[in-house]
Amino acid sequence: MTLEDILSRYENRKRDALLPILWEVQTAFGYIDPEAVHAISHTLHVPEADIYGVITFYSLFHDQPTGERIIRICTDPSCGLAGADEILHELCHTLGIQHGETTGDGQYTVEHTTCLGMCEHAPASLLSQRGVGEMAVGKVKKANDLLNGQPVSYYGMVFGGGHQVLLDRMDNHEPMALKYYGHYDALRKAIFFMQPEALIDAVEKSGLIGRGGAAFSTGLKWKFTRQTPSEQYYLVCNADESEPGTFKDRVLMEGNPHLLLEGMALCAYAIGANKGYIFIRGEYPEATGRLANAIAEAEAVNILGSKIMGSDFSFQVEIRRGAGAYICGEETALFEAIEGKRGFPRVKPPYPTTYGLFGKPTVVNNVETLCAIPGIVIHGAEWFRQHGTEKSTGTKLVSVSGHVQRPGVYEILPGTTLRSLLEHHCGGMVGELQAVLMGGAAGTFLKPDEIEVPLTFEHLRNIGSTFGSGAIMVFNDTVDLRDVLRRLARFFQHESCGKCFPCQLGTQRQMEILERADHPCAGDSQRLIDIGLTMTEASLCGLGQTAASAVLSALTKWPDLIPENKGLSQ
Repeated sequence: MTLEDILSRYENRKRDALLPILWEVQTAFGYIDPEAVHAISHTLHVPEADIYGVITFYSLFHDQPTGERIIRICTDPSCGLAGADEILHELCHTLGIQHGETTGDGQYTVEHTTCLGMCEHAPASLLSQRGVGEMAVGKVKKANDLLNGQPVSYYGMVFGGGHQVLLDRMDNHEPMALKYYGHYDALRKAIFFMQPEALIDAVEKSGLIGRGGAAFSTGLKWKFTRQTPSEQYYLVCNADESEPGTFKDRVLMEGNPHLLLEGMALCAYAIGANKGYIFIRGEYPEATGRLANAIAEAEAVNILGSKIMGSDFSFQVEIRRGAGAYICGEETALFEAIEGKRGFPRVKPPYPTTYGLFGKPTVVNNVETLCAIPGIVIHGAEWFRQHGTEKSTGTKLVSVSGHVQRPGVYEILPGTTLRSLLEHHCGGMVGELQAVLMGGAAGTFLKPDEIEVPLTFEHLRNIGSTFGSGAIMVFNDTVDLRDVLRRLARFFQHESCGKCFPCQLGTQRQMEILERADHPCAGDSQRLIDIGLTMTEASLCGLGQTAASAVLSALTKWPDLIPENKGLSQ
């Protein structure tokens, strides 16, 4: 494929096509050279400086030559526990290079990377083959697994739970095809028997709150958007699931893509949108492919597209692939990315419900939230409320990784205790429990005597913890928690977009202090507290506001984690 072939498909497109065209060029040639940047600039009418700004913003894009195959090894906590560092070092030693370098024959480039969302299959790797694309590899045992022949790309989904609703009928390996899923009965019911306001009212009465971590009322978000006068509305599915320890949305997209698409169509009908985007992280090639196939299946029978099911309702869905930037999980940064800009968060207000994507009223919901909608429409709000508790309604997906017998995604009834989840659903501990990190990298630690806590938003909040997106990372007593904090600090330093100084400087300084945590300077614990509180109070968006959450929590739970009496002079 030539550059001209790629560009020909983007004639008359605008800046919002920048990410797709960059992905095509990157895949075809391994990197995006000055000639390609110049040609893209003329095709999309975007300044070359802006294009370079976007390329350098995303970790999966390259503006310098790379190997025929790029091997990325995740070194975040779950993969680190499983030996990722040793595999990375072995791989570099075998090839005679350092990470970030390319072999002399141009065959391999090796990089370490942040979380790939395959924590239950740790250690994980992402392979990029020039001219082909990406492939995720789990349970890597040794470096040669990534060099010899074609490695097994996928190890299936691990999921379960005592009360399956969202995970019902899913297969561990294959996506649910349309002929097994059904013909979108909830969407048919809504279009022909419900007014949009009635649908919004049902969602509001169900008590469904956002499953991405913010826990805001889904019905209210839809209502505020619909009440904003506009000639155009948008729906964005936030599938940029990039936080270490979180992989539930990946399982939903891979196992039941039609459930997500039906939930999106229902939301679009409710708010009056005719266009929706699924912004999915670039590290999810399997989920991206399965969603694309599901969209094609639905369009072929007029379940998606123009005048759906013969009605006046039309809804188009477009997949927009990210390229390695955790910040794009923040809703306004996500808008900037779709619009073909660097993923910098916007100042709020205005909020997305009044001024979102392309300046229009926009609903942003994450995958799990949207997947809950068809069940509410079919069975009613009271059916949904019967699961869980008064303030945490409906079933909840949790991603469990680390030192448990069966890491995976589990669907639980809110109110189930953390102990019950770990012992009964996950098969028990591997070793003696030392700590649980609730809510992922931006979460808080629990000690062994705190695991009787019921898993609800309100109970966790009452003990100073968080449910977040449902990530639960388990560490036994062989783990040095300072190493865990170092990996988390590296993650946030790498992912800070740099727009605001508290986060840009705070994440850097936090990482530097934790890198020397085995031989701390006097006062380092207090420095971490001061930096953490400053980021929490002064950062522009949720990344900086939570970048120190785990560190502050650990220093509270284990005051001697960074012992002052061993400190050197300041």
